[in-house]
Amino acid sequence: MCGIVGYLGSRDIESVILVGLERLEYRGYDSCGIAVADEGKIKITKVTGRLQNLKDALEKHPLSGDVGIGHTRWATHGPPTQRNAHPFTDPEGLFAVVHNGIIENHAELRRELEAKGHKFVSQTDSEIIPHLLASYYKGNLLKAVLRTLKRLKGSFALVAVMRDRPDCLLGVRMGSPLVVGIGKGEFALASDPLALVGITQRMIALDDGEVVLIHRGHLPEVYSFDGKRIKAKVVPIEFSPKAVSKGRYRHFMRKEIFEQPKVIANSLERRIRNGRIVLGSAYRFYPEELADFEHILIQACGTSYHAGLVARYFIERFTGVHTEVEIASELIDRTSIFGKHELMIAISQSGETADTLAALRAARRNSNLKVLSIVNVKRTSVDRESDSSIYIHAGPEIGVASTKAYTAELFALLIFTLELARRKATMKPSQLRKIKSAFSALPDQMAQVLKQDRRIREIARQFQKRKSYLFLGRGVNFPTALEGALKLKEISYIHATGYPAGEMKHGPISLIDSKTPVVVVAPRDATYEKMNANIEEVAARGGQVIAVGTAGDHELAKRSAAFIPIPEAPDYILPFLTVIPLQLLAYHTACFRGCDVDKPRNLAKSVTVE
Repeated sequence: MCGIVGYLGSRDIESVILVGLERLEYRGYDSCGIAVADEGKIKITKVTGRLQNLKDALEKHPLSGDVGIGHTRWATHGPPTQRNAHPFTDPEGLFAVVHNGIIENHAELRRELEAKGHKFVSQTDSEIIPHLLASYYKGNLLKAVLRTLKRLKGSFALVAVMRDRPDCLLGVRMGSPLVVGIGKGEFALASDPLALVGITQRMIALDDGEVVLIHRGHLPEVYSFDGKRIKAKVVPIEFSPKAVSKGRYRHFMRKEIFEQPKVIANSLERRIRNGRIVLGSAYRFYPEELADFEHILIQACGTSYHAGLVARYFIERFTGVHTEVEIASELIDRTSIFGKHELMIAISQSGETADTLAALRAARRNSNLKVLSIVNVKRTSVDRESDSSIYIHAGPEIGVASTKAYTAELFALLIFTLELARRKATMKPSQLRKIKSAFSALPDQMAQVLKQDRRIREIARQFQKRKSYLFLGRGVNFPTALEGALKLKEISYIHATGYPAGEMKHGPISLIDSKTPVVVVAPRDATYEKMNANIEEVAARGGQVIAVGTAGDHELAKRSAAFIPIPEAPDYILPFLTVIPLQLLAYHTACFRGCDVDKPRNLAKSVTVE
């Protein structure tokens, strides 16, 4: 979850590293620091709190040089103190290191090093790394690195600079992401390609078990952990500086909510051409292979898990294929389930979600099922380790609370479902044409929902001080209720629970009183009459209903304390429309409560450590 940036080049070292770290703030952190190798010394500045504190410290004591590393830390071993902040160095000041991940055998290694006279200043697992590097360095940097790596157990990405080699930058990947940026006479390392935007034009995505040595004036050298030279693939960086800017918006989350119509419009153009479905070059299943799938297992975490629940509705309705949806962290140890399926769908916006990746790898070890990944970032671990991928092409999503990536995942999953239905001949061509036609109106319908922004802001103002919310939905609207509750919890710190409305009588009804708003997702669909009965039950107990319903539903509006209309649409389109009001409700509530919308406490955008 921490952020890493390294730089070798002639630009102002402080500015480059700080800009890179700012791009990684979405990952969550509680301390930060920077180290620069210059004039035969390694100079380090680190602070607790936000990057602004680091900027203030650097204004008082500037650092200069051509090579440096930076880090934003999310506390694991040891509390968030200045002493536990990265970078770390060895007692002689030979190496400085920043590290993501967990060194599982750090306690054993620390005892060994302390017995040899090493003194540690922090409580972290990370500090042992520069100590080991310094112990093993005998004039050959690569050998010292490889010997160090043989001692480490766990998952990690690390970047290091050396006092006596100010023309060199070192990176290692094992279980945590790390990319290499290649520019014109300059190089960078980062835990996310976003940090490279505007610094370098091309990149290498390191694989697990790889080391990179970067020397000024030479292309990066990539080695395996056994010291063999590897020919790495260099690819363009696809994001632009504009894509990682807030522009005219107050927050990234707001920008990303309002980008959704454009994202879906672009997906329509990309995925449906001349009436045919196009799943992209990373989609590699043969038609007959697709037609044979009879049992599908979807696994994901958080918002992507909710997208998977919607996908189950899509797949079972349109193809009849039995589909199970599992939370990735709960699936890892249930190896017996893998053999019951032919296809696993792994959903991860970042492509580096630790639990999703672990479940994918567990399936690989214990079955022969095929894996299809739904990801936003190309060449990530989930992407590379899958048999086939569909990219959602949502563009960079900086806000921690996912919005546009969610609807883009829904679209990719629905398009895949239609291709599956076509190959299995479970839908008539006329039905497929009707659904594709309905897609054409979707971006405009999403834009219509966004026009309810002021109405939703007023609802948020009215209910901002409530301490608990209940979200209800049925059928395809139940995952939307879960997603709405998650959004409110994530960014406004209000307790919120999502339930299938049919379960209300089995416990949650006891929560309902005049102080607990009940958000109901109740458009006119097959579950509408039953939802009306639930709304009556809420009203009978003094509950205040915030309803998301079909425009023109005056009866629902009359029975609600607040009503948010959405355009009338087929049920398979509804998840794209009903979620937007809930995203905006969470956003405005968080703003009224003075919460940090883009960087909510205790959360990270990409959870890369189990």
